[in-house]
Amino acid sequence: MYTDKGILIVDDDQDVIVSLKITLENYGFKVDSYNDPLLALSNFKPFFYDLLLIDIRMPNMTGFEFGLKIREVDANVKICFITAFDIYYESLLEEYPNMDFSCFIKKPSQALIERIEKELSTV
Repeated sequence: MYTDKGILIVDDDQDVIVSLKITLENYGFKVDSYNDPLLALSNFKPFFYDLLLIDIRMPNMTGFEFGLKIREVDANVKICFITAFDIYYESLLEEYPNMDFSCFIKKPSQALIERIEKELSTV
């Protein structure tokens, strides 16, 4: 169990947040969540979270924009993007050349815990 690992979820869909939060807490993670990226950004605690799960498509700010702003205050936090849409890596790399695009999790994900364990194994 990962009782000392903190995860922040940012997704505009409250049902997704509840589902992810319950699943992750059952595995022993400490989980905070926001359904508004602007509120999440204003309350973000640098060096507090081990991993961020960020939805790509949200109102007011995309997940990529959110990720770039987070990197300005905490360059070391791991970020995984969650999405229900297919991802076109080349176009994303062109639009966001400074973002690390190594972790994408498709919603809903049967492999969520496996991917999180993989990301956190290098913490």
